Amino acid sequence: MIEIQNIEKHFGNNHVLKNVSFLFERGKTNLIIGESGSGKTTLIKILIGLHKIDSGTVLFDGIDFNAIKTKEQRLLRQEIGMLFQGGALYDYMSVEENIMFPLNMFTKKTEIEKLERVNFCLKRVKLEGKNKLMPSELSGGMTKRVAIARAIVMQPKYLLCDEPNSGLDPKTAIIIDNLIQEITKEYNITTIVNTHDMNSVMEIGENITFINKGEIWWKGSKDELLNSNNNELNDFVFASELFKRLKKA
Repeated sequence: MIEIQNIEKHFGNNHVLKNVSFLFERGKTNLIIGESGSGKTTLIKILIGLHKIDSGTVLFDGIDFNAIKTKEQRLLRQEIGMLFQGGALYDYMSVEENIMFPLNMFTKKTEIEKLERVNFCLKRVKLEGKNKLMPSELSGGMTKRVAIARAIVMQPKYLLCDEPNSGLDPKTAIIIDNLIQEITKEYNITTIVNTHDMNSVMEIGENITFINKGEIWWKGSKDELLNSNNNELNDFVFASELFKRLKKA
């Protein structure tokens, strides 16, 4: 699990995160929702070590990330899989090379061992035999699945996803949502999904945190979400005509 306690983050005079605390549970899909500029992406970047916090505590299974040495931080980061918004594949590398990249960087496995792991991950995301394709030859959904395979190739304890369904059609988005949830359950990973896609929230949301103006305004499940009395949350959730009709129903 990942626990954040009283996180504060400024960028100059911009107070981005204000006393944010939450527990992200292992084996569950923990969703962070909120409008653009609410602080969601900043929080994800703090968890992967790209931003330093001004104050507060970040705990990975009880380990205080900011209290350990740099070498230990690097080792802990290797236990974090990251799924970036656009997939972030290297366009000059094949599918196989993209997935193998973390293994080349951080392990001493043999070429045979690395290839076995790559093929296992490709099979897990239903892309067997696609090793030699280049990113330019992939559809949007395939790109996201390759990115997921790369994110899990190091067998991470933690999986962070930043807008995983960005740019996908609704049917493909559901496939990616279900894949993320299946992997979370199968490997008992602490998964955090940063999203503003309400379809994803209703599809896989187990623990949901609503961030508004850098603060946590609401926490709960997807069932509780539909019956909240939080006005700001309702304005966000029921912004579309579809969800307005759902609320009336």
